[in-house]
Amino acid sequence: MVDMELDNHDHHLAYRLLGVGSTDGQSIDRHQNTGRFLYRHAGSLMEEVTIACFAHAFPGSGKQMIDNTVGTKPAQFEIDCLVGQDAIEIKWRDATTDGDHVSKELARLTTIAAAGLRPVRLMYFEPQRQQARKIQGRLRESYLQSGGEYHSGDDAWIYVESRTTVDLRSVLEDLSSHLR
Repeated sequence: MVDMELDNHDHHLAYRLLGVGSTDGQSIDRHQNTGRFLYRHAGSLMEEVTIACFAHAFPGSGKQMIDNTVGTKPAQFEIDCLVGQDAIEIKWRDATTDGDHVSKELARLTTIAAAGLRPVRLMYFEPQRQQARKIQGRLRESYLQSGGEYHSGDDAWIYVESRTTVDLRSVLEDLSSHLR
């Protein structure tokens, strides 16, 4: 927050043209950056605790790099958690509607399937917006067509518990109740 107070605020010109004053513009910037920080760390948290569940149940499982055999960018994809032949992609919440992001996800999926691995996608919290839900439906179909699995919402929590015997949702709910 201190760094943000020292930031250049030239971009507030665009805010003013849209009828947003300096104080509100600074508040918008503060909330937007707080949201970005929170989303990034929420995603990392969910990924790490999920990997820990699988590592407990399947010693030696974890992150793995795989060469991109479909295109040139990126040169490699990271598998969030490789458990045997299951290449598990972990998302806490994916609300993206960006076409480049979707193309990258589809290339990653194709590369994993071509390597003889089974793509599995876990997404704990489903997006709210119609466009993002539509894209997730497209990704679901792509996972299923490639011989993979797609688990979202309650089904993601159930998948983790059925594979690892850890009721991750209950663990996290219990932990969060002690923090506030």
